[in-house]
Amino acid sequence: MQDSALVRKLNEILTKRFLKFLGKQADENPEDYREFHDRFSRFLKEGIVASPLHQELLAGLLRFGSSMTEEGELTSLDSYVDRMKEGQEEIYYLVGPGREAIEKGPFFEGFRARGLEVAFFTEAVDDYVLEGLREYKGKKLVAANRAGIDLEELPDESEGEDLTEEETEGLVSWLNSTLDDRVERVDAGKRLVKHPMVALLPEDAPNAQMRAMMAAMGQEAPEAKAKLEINTRHPLIRKLSSLQESQRDLAAQVATQLTDHALLAAGMEVSTGEISEGMAELLLELLGEDEQI
Repeated sequence: MQDSALVRKLNEILTKRFLKFLGKQADENPEDYREFHDRFSRFLKEGIVASPLHQELLAGLLRFGSSMTEEGELTSLDSYVDRMKEGQEEIYYLVGPGREAIEKGPFFEGFRARGLEVAFFTEAVDDYVLEGLREYKGKKLVAANRAGIDLEELPDESEGEDLTEEETEGLVSWLNSTLDDRVERVDAGKRLVKHPMVALLPEDAPNAQMRAMMAAMGQEAPEAKAKLEINTRHPLIRKLSSLQESQRDLAAQVATQLTDHALLAAGMEVSTGEISEGMAELLLELLGEDEQI
């Protein structure tokens, strides 16, 4: 009987009515709904992936923190859409171990500086769920750690002196040749405010969680190299620019360490043993130089 057209239609109608009932309860009794959400959100998320027919209704029932809410306060995708800036067509989100970690990471600061809201998701399954959701009410869901996001220019009020156009071109060219085997390319970007460098996942590349799931199922994940963006106002990057002209070997060690940490923050595959070894070699090189001085 479960395979009959009538039962399938009843299933569809009853499910839709119940989801609309939950949506009404969420609006009328938000405190009671939050208790329900805390207990059963994993089933809502499972439904988003497993039931495309009801995906939008289920997504509307999700609750999460965001850069426009206070600590401990939750919001919804409908509320996010209502707060979107004029002309904004994307819902930006980040997945991380917690709100504090996301807010202190390099991926968020460019959006905060522009007053763009970012939704915060903190459960391991969220990456998988949001990759499957893709859009909500015509607005595309976009991970803020992806390449290809076009952010508006900020007023030139950033702290620190910027590299000249000639210095920037020279540094970017040298970094691209030095890191050619590690990343897809290096660019001077406008994502960063306080961090020196960030690694961005290509738009169509599987994220770290998806690659881990594919590996667990014995599937080979497609090779993906991150795109690096550098902050040409950051003191480390300005120092690296001058260093690569006078001490190329030392500059290459610094660039490698910065890249490794950026890739690690992006969830890309990096050998922590090699990072540790490289850091020790770099510190020894710097301390050795100081002793000679």
